[in-house]
Formats: sequence, C-alpha cells, structure tokens
Amino acid sequence: MAVLEQLEPKKVFQIFEELSSVPRGTFYDEKISNWCVDFAKKRNLEYIQDDAGNVIIKKPGTSGYENSEPVILQGHMDMVCEKVEGSDHDFENDPLELYVEDGYVKAKGTTLGGDDGIAIAYAFALLDSDDIPHPPLEVIVTTDEEIGMGGANALDMSQIKGNIFLNIDGEEEGIILAGCAGGVLETLKIPAEREEKSGSVMRIKVRGLRGGHSGSQIHEQRGNANKIMGRILNHLDQGTEIALVSVSGGSQDNVIAGTAEAVIAVADPKKAQEIVSDMEATLKAEFSSDEPDLQVPVTVTEETVQALTKEVTKKVIFAMVCTPYGVQGLSRDLPGVVETSLNLGIVKTDETAISLMYYLRSSVNSQMQELKSIFRTWAEMLGGTHEESGEYPAWMYQKESKIRPLMAEAYKEVTGKDAVISTVHAGLECGLLSAKKPTLDCVSFGPDIPDVHSVNERLDIESTARVWEMIKVVLAKLK
Repeated sequence: MAVLEQLEPKKVFQIFEELSSVPRGTFYDEKISNWCVDFAKKRNLEYIQDDAGNVIIKKPGTSGYENSEPVILQGHMDMVCEKVEGSDHDFENDPLELYVEDGYVKAKGTTLGGDDGIAIAYAFALLDSDDIPHPPLEVIVTTDEEIGMGGANALDMSQIKGNIFLNIDGEEEGIILAGCAGGVLETLKIPAEREEKSGSVMRIKVRGLRGGHSGSQIHEQRGNANKIMGRILNHLDQGTEIALVSVSGGSQDNVIAGTAEAVIAVADPKKAQEIVSDMEATLKAEFSSDEPDLQVPVTVTEETVQALTKEVTKKVIFAMVCTPYGVQGLSRDLPGVVETSLNLGIVKTDETAISLMYYLRSSVNSQMQELKSIFRTWAEMLGGTHEESGEYPAWMYQKESKIRPLMAEAYKEVTGKDAVISTVHAGLECGLLSAKKPTLDCVSFGPDIPDVHSVNERLDIESTARVWEMIKVVLAKLK
C-alpha cells in the first residue's frame, strides 16, 4: 500500500510519492528527467527535453480557455541530499522512505525533497487532470538548481510563449515572493605544506546540529559546525601546541553545516582534551535550546601522521575563525529582511590544499561585488587562491504586476487570510529566467515546508491542500 494514498489532494500526493522513488540529487538528474518525459508521453502531451536535462511539457487550455495567454508553472527536479550520521542511504540509487507523522510528510533519516518535489507534484497533477479549468499550461522542470542553477542557466526561453510565471519553490504558505537574492559560490584555497609528526593524534567531531537553509534561515543564528570547529581549533592553538592534519565539514555549500571533523597532532593530549571539554560546555550554554543535540566527542590515538606546518595550521584556523559569516546587512526598503549574507558550507582537505567554500548572497549587486572583493583580499593575504562559480543574478522587485494581486485574491478566497508580499534571501530561478525573458511577470510561492535542506525537512499536509486550492482558483481567474 502506498504511504500517502489516504492524503488529500490525492493526485498531488500520489505524484509526490511516485517521484520520491526516483533518485534526484543535484548533478544526478538523468533518471528524474526521463521520468518527467515518460509522464508526458503516457498522456500524449507535447514535451521538450534539452541537453541539460530540463523538461518542458505543454498542455492546451480547457474549454473556454483555449485562447487565453499561456501560464508557466516552474520548479526544479533536483533536491538537497542530506542524511543523518551513520545512514547508509544511497542518494544515487535508493528511493526515499516516506512516512506521515503529526500532520507532516517526512523521510526517514534524509531530506524529504519537498524542495522542490512539491512543484512537480502540483504541476503534474494539473497536467493529469481533465476537470480543472485552466489556460494553456507550459510546465518547466529544471535541473541542478540547488548548486549553481545550471538547468535554468542552460534553458532556451524562446520555446516559451507565456509571460505569467508561477515559480512553485516557496516554503512558507501565504508568503507571495516578488524578488530574491543573487548568489555565487566562493572557494578559498590555502596551499598545504606538510611535515611528519609522531605521537598523540586527536580526532574532534562537532555533530548534532540542526543545519538548515543557508539563505532563508541564516538569520536564525543556527550553529554552523565549520565555524564552531574553527573556534575550537583556535582555542586549542592558543592553549597548547597543535598541528592540523585535516579538517572537513558540511556536504553542501548552501546548507548550514551540521557536522565537522578535525584531526590534529597534539603535544599534550590531556591539556587538549580539557580545552575541548571546556569549549563543549561553553557552546552548549551559548546555544542552549537552539541546538539541544550539540556534541563534541574526542578520541586520541598514537600514530605517525603528515601534519600541516605550524604556519599553514595557523592560516587555516585564522581563515575559519575570521572570515565574515552570517548576516552582513539588512534591507533598507523592507524592514527585517536580510539583504546580504554568506555561509561557510564546506571545508575539505586534500593533498594539495585546504578548501573553504562559502555561499554568498545579496539582493544588491554592489554588495555582492564587495563580498567577492573581500575574498580576493583574503586569498592574497593567506597566500592562497580563490575561485568563483555558479553566479546568478538577483530577481529585482517590480512595482507593477498582473499576477501578484490575483495570487493574493486567490489566497484570501481559500483561507480568509491576507497574503504577505515579500522577497526572500535565497536563490530562485526567477532571476535567471526573467533576465532571459524580461516580459515575465513572476511570483514564487509554496506550502509550508519547515527545515528544508536538513534531515528535519517536512511537508505540511493541510498547507499542501490549501495551496493546491489557491493554484486552481488563480488559474480559473486567468481566462
């Protein structure tokens, strides 16, 4: 028996469960892309699958809507792949294990992929319907959104006729988004120079943190395991003699890191353990109930290792501790809205370098350029290099919109509540796609999906139903 078959709206949850059986991590989109094509073929719908794996599916308007302007429904097929420590889940091959609890759909030990599987579920439920009034539909499902927006970057928008653009990648019901931040991945590399050391070797872990979305949750001051590890290493370096062997943490640049690990050679293991123990107590007191599962376990062995030199050790610690992090500025136009931020998402060590990967975001282009220049300065001062990749533009707020007030009306009709028009401090494909087709009139929205990009991600069932009703109401208005 299907896990979600008793949930309403039935077709939406049926499709969501089906696509949850198809692996769809970023850069591994082939299976889900072909699944989307098969969906279209089985229903004799016009489709396009491009070289990037993007899929466009078109459906004529229903009776009375045949000559209406086409409406674009858009989402992305890839998901952030995070799992609990110790999980053997293989995101390239294994289906997600869905279950229902306390009014939410969840996945056992992994991210759920509600971001952005729910967009596919909504759009494909419309494509599958024969009793829902709607204008001609152009459904765009893009690849590799979560890292670099590669699919949207490659998409040929000349194949799209419509201008009303519904991006279903929001995560808070009742929030109608009309703008988003731009972003870029900045990688700082510090060259590794090593020397052999024999004696006590300590392995330190930071684990149990909640993680979360590096854009929409950066203002919540959740613990970042990479920054916490840098802080612990700094106290060790100031309190005893250490040499860093390796440091690693995080798995996605756009996720607030939940775990990190460092290996160090220590001259006085007892003193080092005391420092770490004191730091663990301090951190637990500081984060309190925000990070109730924070742990910093330590193990010590005797062995010979190739450790980084004292100079390189200090450079790495200095970079982890002192580079800017978190919220850097708030909007002057929208009170309380984050304008500029950055997240140290990944730290990794290989034979040649220690890499620190930061995701930079800003809705003001000059502030983005300023952060990039700061990292060029850091690279120069540390004798390292920096690389920039996956940059995408901000989606700027437009005062005039046809679709925005219709969406607000539809939400009011369904819920009796007023929608909030806002912008989001996260990346949306609206920026890239509206740059390619400036006539687009965009909004972004979605149901409540708390804790996206983390293993606590969950999809609110009742919210999903309300947003489905809102979509049907707004399509009916677009005759």
